[in-house]
Amino acid sequence: MARRRKGRSVNGLLVLDKPSGLSSNAALQHTKRLFGAAKAGHTGSLDPLATGVLPLCFGEATKFSQFLLDADKGYLSTFILGVGTDTADADGEIVAEAPADHVTEESLLAAMAALTGNIEQVPPMYSALKVDGQPLYKRARAGEEVERASRSVTIREFGLHAFAPGPRAEVKVQVLCSKGTYVRTLAEDLGATLGVPAHVSALRRCQSGPFALEQCVTPEQLTAAREQGTEGDLDPFLLPIEACLPHLPRLVISEAATFYIRQGQPVVVPKGPQSGMVRVADAEGQFLGVGELRDDGKLAPKRLLAH
Repeated sequence: MARRRKGRSVNGLLVLDKPSGLSSNAALQHTKRLFGAAKAGHTGSLDPLATGVLPLCFGEATKFSQFLLDADKGYLSTFILGVGTDTADADGEIVAEAPADHVTEESLLAAMAALTGNIEQVPPMYSALKVDGQPLYKRARAGEEVERASRSVTIREFGLHAFAPGPRAEVKVQVLCSKGTYVRTLAEDLGATLGVPAHVSALRRCQSGPFALEQCVTPEQLTAAREQGTEGDLDPFLLPIEACLPHLPRLVISEAATFYIRQGQPVVVPKGPQSGMVRVADAEGQFLGVGELRDDGKLAPKRLLAH
């Protein structure tokens, strides 16, 4: 018999502005406790140093977290050229130094252009990526160096916001990238292209899929609301589950089709899209989940809300 989860049944999305110095999981657990929620998960880790957009899925929303994990991310970051650290960010120990005063804005822009588009990245040792079932950062802390395969990522935008030249040059950039991109590695690769060590001194995620900083709630806002009321008073901060899927077409199906699709059976949908993933709603407009239109014209359920 399955053990019953402790806590309230809470369903929806919270777009949290993660503070610096806190891991994504610590931010999740703190928020989950404030809501008194039985089930919650985050949608892709942010480094403890990093701040910004961290969508949290509660309850039934966790079924759709993969759509946010797979989404593009946007960052504002500050790179320091001339100093390298073991973690590739300001939390690490300095392991390399070389003056960067030969770097000009012209050479910087050329190096950034070379790192824009489809590129190969080797994940850093200090990352949550698992090799043989263990996170790399645990092996790095034990002094191990593990061979990592490079992987393809896409840097859609790599823009220069500000440049302060010197032995330790400061570069402020804006990055829009595909899932799985490490901005710390991008900083190191930029430095390598320019012939100097480099690291990230500040990182703020300003976009995750459809969500931006303007939609964020801070831990302070949540704590204040909780102190003034009950756990249920936090629920208005939640977005509907469907909010993480605006890129998918919305398909409203009949009452009969709703019955069968809830039984896990494909249904015929007249006048629907020809193919691909869709959001599915019943005749009253209530969100049911996500389905896929097959080659035979039938709509097959993929991820459905419990009912």
